[in-house]
Amino acid sequence: MMNKGTILKTARKYILVIITGLFATGMQASAQDLIPLSNLNPEWSKPYEPFRIAGNLYYVGTYDLACYLITTAQGHILINTGLSNSVPMIRKNVEQLGFDPGDIRILLCTQAHFDHVGGIAEMQQLTKAEMMADEGDAEVLTDGGNSDYALGGKGAMFKSVKVGRILHDRDVVSLGGVRITMLHHPGHTQGSCSYLLDVQDDKGSYRVLIANMPSILPQTKLSGMPGYPGVGKDYACTLRAMKQLKFDIWCASHASQFALQKKHKPGDAYNPMAFADRKGYDDELDELQKAYDDKLKEQ
Repeated sequence: MMNKGTILKTARKYILVIITGLFATGMQASAQDLIPLSNLNPEWSKPYEPFRIAGNLYYVGTYDLACYLITTAQGHILINTGLSNSVPMIRKNVEQLGFDPGDIRILLCTQAHFDHVGGIAEMQQLTKAEMMADEGDAEVLTDGGNSDYALGGKGAMFKSVKVGRILHDRDVVSLGGVRITMLHHPGHTQGSCSYLLDVQDDKGSYRVLIANMPSILPQTKLSGMPGYPGVGKDYACTLRAMKQLKFDIWCASHASQFALQKKHKPGDAYNPMAFADRKGYDDELDELQKAYDDKLKEQ
């Protein structure tokens, strides 16, 4: 039979365990509290039929938020997830193409904004895939967007993402014979990036650019932001670098940026060359350069 002192010690022990558990649970719940997002573009959540772009590269995103699946015999790579509510749609798209979402081994993103990475934490949990990200976006991914220089400061906008590998300009991501070169294209976010890879089909090979086009948010001041003093300089460097890139076909973070719906309609036959649109790429960059120049004059 326990004496009074032993009973008190045991009671204190269990109270401490309970308090610690409640504190941890409260911290976990708090960490998952996300600020509400309003006035979202309905095309960001609108379904779109998945299809094969070229070789082992597939489109699995929504009507406007582009997500790309790169398949290999040793597992797959997924670039972007769209909004958090798009994860079931992306999984369905991957399955519709005949692949198992559970075989996704690597997660990448073109920029750490909620409309492109909102579902990455959930996808990471479902697949156990490793997240690899540009160094400039690693902190933003970890804190759910709160440290974003333009949109942050009000709390997390998406669930925290665990980044397993930090990438730098020209780093190569390899899996199952596929080699993807990450291109550091900062401005839109501090770690915005594009990807270059080669894919093949029975007719030949294609150099593919998955571009993060450097659009400018209304909140951005090119003269410098408190969390990003060199934003204007980075935009200028990115625009110069992107104009020099060479590729056979290209696509982008938003379907609207590369006129996806004009180039491929649901049910269209496989046609990689529909995306061989250098003029469209150059025209898009010219418009972005003009937007940059005009905003620079305003400031």
